[in-house]
Amino acid sequence: MGTILLIILIIALVGVLPTWPHSRSWGYGPVSITGLLVLILLFLLLTGRI
Repeated sequence: MGTILLIILIIALVGVLPTWPHSRSWGYGPVSITGLLVLILLFLLLTGRI
């Protein structure tokens, strides 16, 4: 379950990068939020809480 969540969040992280035409005006806000979620999920996976 945790691995599936990690894969989905990594795909979301790539999807919100401001290099894509649909997200140029968003700036770096969505990338930082999604990156923070990936870091939290990685920490929880490494500590065995998920």
